[in-house]
Amino acid sequence: MSTTRKKAVAALAAAAALVLAGCSGEPADDSGPSRTGSPGDGQVRGMTLPSWSADDYDSPRAETYLRDIAHTGARWVVFTPTWYQRSTKDVEQHPTGETASDASLRRITALAHRAGLKVMLKPHVDLVDGTDRAEIRPADRAAWFASYEKFITHYAAIGNDTGAERFVVGTELAGVSGDLEPWRRVIAAVRARYREPLTYAANYDEYAKVPFWPELDVIGIDAYWPLGSAPTADAGKLGQVWRPVADELAAFSGRQHRKILFTEAGYTSQRGSTTAPYSWTVSKRQDTDEQAAGYRALLDTFTGRDWWAGVCWWMWDDWPDSGETPAKLAYTPHGKPAEEVLRSRWAGSGDAID
Repeated sequence: MSTTRKKAVAALAAAAALVLAGCSGEPADDSGPSRTGSPGDGQVRGMTLPSWSADDYDSPRAETYLRDIAHTGARWVVFTPTWYQRSTKDVEQHPTGETASDASLRRITALAHRAGLKVMLKPHVDLVDGTDRAEIRPADRAAWFASYEKFITHYAAIGNDTGAERFVVGTELAGVSGDLEPWRRVIAAVRARYREPLTYAANYDEYAKVPFWPELDVIGIDAYWPLGSAPTADAGKLGQVWRPVADELAAFSGRQHRKILFTEAGYTSQRGSTTAPYSWTVSKRQDTDEQAAGYRALLDTFTGRDWWAGVCWWMWDDWPDSGETPAKLAYTPHGKPAEEVLRSRWAGSGDAID
């Protein structure tokens, strides 16, 4: 999810393009680093706690948020330090006042571990003007990748030092994710600094075009598929839309010989959220029942499938005074029926972490 100070995400492709045209591909070479993720992995039960400023992860609320996340039955938390570039043509990323400090990232990782949560570190690149990061198409691609390698290996080293259990080498970078050889070099540089499993977080309309899955351990997808054209709180109807998507993903997983992790999925608590899960502003009308139905349908459809590695929900509570979307309309499930869906499906369901 593009996160530049909570700017509304630009509308993606229409629902007609929602499922997975072009999902056919050649089988992956069996010489890759892992066939099913990490050895003995179960299905990830995760929640994202993003940051919007340098000191968010230093907030006094941090321990409370992590404790509340763990009480849902989650066993993973995702952190998203973000660097920025000035335009889609720019060739450099840089930290700003909205970038979580390294010290705060180290601190909150330690707090998460003390709370019994595993950590997935998921560094983001965003545009200062809020343009969707999928639109990044640098004027000099070689220079962009050189800068990106410095950015991502900086966090790979922090992830290794802090014991983060999983690392994401990129998120929703559709404008450059087709460049196989530069990504191979980036991934090799990350592996030189970080020892745990790696993934890339492809958008739902991007993942089938990513050529470097054989270099990674798990396929990551930000699962914002539209689930119809009309609002509904009927989880059964939503599940019917998910079924052909699930069949396509099962086939893709089989061809790539890797499990699929939903590195993001989520719904605002707004009327129509399941029709445009990627939108912060689908409507101004609260609908917590539709949000909960979205949670229920996803978990009903995918839990227990042996090719599915789990889900990391977008997102938990905002930091005090940082939210541009009122909590009652935002992605957070906290204090809403969606949180009860998580508690009923996750809490007490056994230790399914890897």
